[in-house]
Amino acid sequence: MSLLNIFKKKQKKTDLPDIKAGDEVKVYEKNPDGKSHIFQGIVISRKHGNEVGATITVRGEVGKVGVERIYPLHSPNIEKIEVVQSHKVRRSKLYYLRNLKGKKSRLKKTAGSPQKEEKKESEPAPKKDGSSEKKSSEKTDESK
Repeated sequence: MSLLNIFKKKQKKTDLPDIKAGDEVKVYEKNPDGKSHIFQGIVISRKHGNEVGATITVRGEVGKVGVERIYPLHSPNIEKIEVVQSHKVRRSKLYYLRNLKGKKSRLKKTAGSPQKEEKKESEPAPKKDGSSEKKSSEKTDESK
């Protein structure tokens, strides 16, 4: 094996999730000062397959301005990539999202997408006994 192939093998990550166009992802990127920076957006393209030079283009909003960032998947500066949601799309490159704004830029969610389930607090059902107590207290107020 040549030195180049050995280097490519060392660089290649094996713990990456299956990322495709239409996925909403969080990319955790290392900064030079040691902190991690999180960028969340929709993957509008994936290029170069599974090789070491594979990249994804993520489009997100920062302060109501559309921002696109290109991330090399196997870069040592990327800590992890987390898939938040998957969307149903019919194209492999979603460049048309660049021209859409607001509600028109929404994509359909797939049924099997990994979503964070929010716990809904259920309110207790009103008691029937409590309503009769209110009526009896109203009657006593009227009699006074």
